[in-house]
Amino acid sequence: MLDVLLTNANVHTMVEDRPTARAVGVFGDRVVGVDEEVTGLPARAVVDCAGATLTPGFADAHNHMAWFGLALGELDLSGHTDLTALYAAVAARAATLPPDAWVVGSGYDNAALGGHPHRAALDRAAGGRPVWLKHRSGHVCAVSSAVLDRAGVLDGSARVPDGGVVVRDEHAAPTGVLEEQAQRLVLDLVVPYPVDELAAAIARAARVYVAEGLTHVTEAGIGGGWIGHSPVEALAYQVARQRGDLPLRVELMTVSDALHPLPGHPADDAGIGLDLGLRTGFGDDWLRLGPVKVFVDGALTSRTAAVTEPFLDHGRTRGYFQDDPDRLRELVVAAHLGGWRVAAHAIGDRAVDLVLTAVEQAQRLRPRPDARHRVEHAAVVRPDQLARMAALGVIPVPQARFLHEIGDTMAEALGVRRTGWLYRHKSFVDAGIPVPGSSDRPVALGAPLLGMRSMVERTSSTGAVLGPAERVTAAEALRAYTTHAAHAAHQEHRRGRIARGYLADLVLLADDPVTVPSARIDAIEVLATLVGGACAHGGDRLAELTTRGAVPAR
Repeated sequence: MLDVLLTNANVHTMVEDRPTARAVGVFGDRVVGVDEEVTGLPARAVVDCAGATLTPGFADAHNHMAWFGLALGELDLSGHTDLTALYAAVAARAATLPPDAWVVGSGYDNAALGGHPHRAALDRAAGGRPVWLKHRSGHVCAVSSAVLDRAGVLDGSARVPDGGVVVRDEHAAPTGVLEEQAQRLVLDLVVPYPVDELAAAIARAARVYVAEGLTHVTEAGIGGGWIGHSPVEALAYQVARQRGDLPLRVELMTVSDALHPLPGHPADDAGIGLDLGLRTGFGDDWLRLGPVKVFVDGALTSRTAAVTEPFLDHGRTRGYFQDDPDRLRELVVAAHLGGWRVAAHAIGDRAVDLVLTAVEQAQRLRPRPDARHRVEHAAVVRPDQLARMAALGVIPVPQARFLHEIGDTMAEALGVRRTGWLYRHKSFVDAGIPVPGSSDRPVALGAPLLGMRSMVERTSSTGAVLGPAERVTAAEALRAYTTHAAHAAHQEHRRGRIARGYLADLVLLADDPVTVPSARIDAIEVLATLVGGACAHGGDRLAELTTRGAVPAR
């Protein structure tokens, strides 16, 4: 007997030889089959989908779940378009806090504001309290004098980490803006977060995710560096799961800072890794270790991405690497030798060159033809780099939604010729490279249907089309968030399709994202989300469609 039989649905199976179906049967946490394979079987619960569209559950191959969950409880600065209003918001939040409490805000955009917040203005707004405002990119922050003082910047005792910059004015005075690794000066004052606080943030994020149809996400950096929140951050995900607050599947990227040389028998050649020899793949279908995260360069919005040709603004700089280039190459090689998949944050084409050279060296030393190393963001990729990536089996993980939210400022920095190289998609697919869907949330809005629309349209917030030759069809966009995301995680035989034996991770949509006009893709309602055959979102709506029995709740 089936546990659930979904009938009268417009099913996108994502299986090449059987792309559509009308019915899907589920037993336990698996799909049993479709159409004639299941329609004659009895079922504990029968759902009449009334023509709604059923697809595999969506996956986000690069997001920051704990960061997003924490940001939900912080001062939201994403809508501000002038500094005066931002300072007023800081003052209003400060007025609600004890005298020694921090004012923490997230999501400000210096391009929209006309500049970064200045520490003197933050001092006035917050009455001298510590203020920490995080840029939407995560690669820059602005802090008040109280924070700089505690970090040792004002008296000169602070040691600025390599790959970071304390921004100073024409008089060499710090402005309060910290770039890249310099943000560790702030993090050292607030990290580690308590595990319970992180687990609660993860739970908040998870509720948003399943409401958007997400059934699997990759958390893009835990355990250290300027992106991590605690050396025991993985424990927060375990706690959330044990509490029943993790209704979707999560893959964890460990930041390279957390890895170290491993002792053991000389024959093991374990390289660098985590204690006990844990590495990529450890875990189960709900929570597992994914790639190791290596930060190679910065961001386009802050002009800290390492590009080959200078930016057309910002003093015509070429950005910079997060560490000595030779050390970065050695780190990628060491992680490969240790059996890890590598997820290298490389936004500029100069950074992409470094990663590809490192992967070539690593594969010569110890061939792993199906390692599926990744270039996170791959924001600026030259035409000559496409074939090289394909030959190495390196997977790019771009975020199309950036084109809408911050594409105009990127285009200004790169110029007409390089704008066509921004967050490519079709060129990768044409080269035989699967492109997973991802958001980098909270840097950009993370709903998968929003991302699909941007893959199809590639329009900025002003309506400019950025790289029209890189547009893809809606069917390809759906593939990015399902089969290609599963492939990037080495799980294409377990999820990302609706077929016998696959995990019963499903999303029921009020309309078909493949056939509606592109302008309507992001407006499609997510009726219900099933993870492992149980309802994680939309229980009331699913109950209305259920003609017999009840679908189990997660």
